[in-house]
Amino acid sequence: MATTESPPQPQDSLILFSGPSSFQPQPPPPPPPSPSSQKSPAFGLFSFQKRPPLRVTTEFDSESSVFFHKVSSKLFNGLAKLKFTFHNNPKGEVAEPQIALITKHLAIHYDVEEQNALVKGFLDVGPNLKLKAAHNIQNNKKGETYRPELSLLTRNFSMHYYLNEKNSLVKGLLHISSRLQLEAAYDAKARQGEVSLAANLSDPGYKFELATDFPSIGLPKATLTFPCGEVSLVEKDDEDLKRVLSVSGIAKGSILNGLCTAVYCDETLKLRYSYKDDEMSFIPSISLPSNAVSFAFKRRFGPSDKLSYWYDFDTNYWSTAYKHTVGKDYKFKAGYDSEVRLGWASLWVGDEGGKAKAAPMKMKVQFMLQVPQDDIKSSVLMFRVKKRWDI
Repeated sequence: MATTESPPQPQDSLILFSGPSSFQPQPPPPPPPSPSSQKSPAFGLFSFQKRPPLRVTTEFDSESSVFFHKVSSKLFNGLAKLKFTFHNNPKGEVAEPQIALITKHLAIHYDVEEQNALVKGFLDVGPNLKLKAAHNIQNNKKGETYRPELSLLTRNFSMHYYLNEKNSLVKGLLHISSRLQLEAAYDAKARQGEVSLAANLSDPGYKFELATDFPSIGLPKATLTFPCGEVSLVEKDDEDLKRVLSVSGIAKGSILNGLCTAVYCDETLKLRYSYKDDEMSFIPSISLPSNAVSFAFKRRFGPSDKLSYWYDFDTNYWSTAYKHTVGKDYKFKAGYDSEVRLGWASLWVGDEGGKAKAAPMKMKVQFMLQVPQDDIKSSVLMFRVKKRWDI
């Protein structure tokens, strides 16, 4: 069947429509790029979009009247951290300035006053092999001897070489079987070491270990560990410089809804019983053969209030403390210690063991009042302030 072909177009013809009809709906044009997506030129990891954020922390202790300042910033998208620290003494003079540059595999700490640098390097050679090195450029003015170090670490073996002393410290661990392992450590310069052999017995929680020095000067130390404690047998020198066997151990067990602990060492036995519930704790203890008896008592009056008391029958010393908390950011404590004849009170703003960034207004404050019983006029009020700024 013959097909009809369209006549050829002349070379100077004008094509008005080569696509869909202009009467068909067209997709909307793409939106213009937002200013946030228009970044400044960047080359690899070095981005010049904006200044890296600064973290400034200032701490003041009224007892020493010294300011401590720390300025830090993360560079190159968090791959490195630059830190600068210094003190201000009561005269306002800058003291102990130090600069540090820290990365995952390299750390450089420079002491400006001592003109000394500590360089540390870390390199993961393989999944089970790590290389470490540390070197100080020079000794400081205090005459301390630095120990440049080169270390090779694996899962079951480590070697540390100290350049100044030309000494090596080698440690190794060998799993002979699933229940038996051998561990050794050796100091090449001192020509001394230690070897231990540990065996996990058939019952869970039981372990027997033999440890001896090298070169050996007596019987090895034997230790038996069991679920309720452990017992050790070792040779020691007595007053007449004779080698005698010494026994020590610890045992724990539950008695009357509490925990009883017995510790025996150097012919002294210490017994301690601890009973605790949601509202009260009672902890008596006795030491034999001295018959020294003491006890501690704690009472909780709610989620925010707690009272503690301790008394020693042998010395008649006692102490007490009261604590009140409001959330985790505010805490008040007050107490008395008869041994030093001192009353005290303290107030914390911000978590006592936390960081300043989690405290209200990123600031931690502690006030401490000490009142001596024999001289009330010499009472002292101390405080500490730690403030952080993110710039």
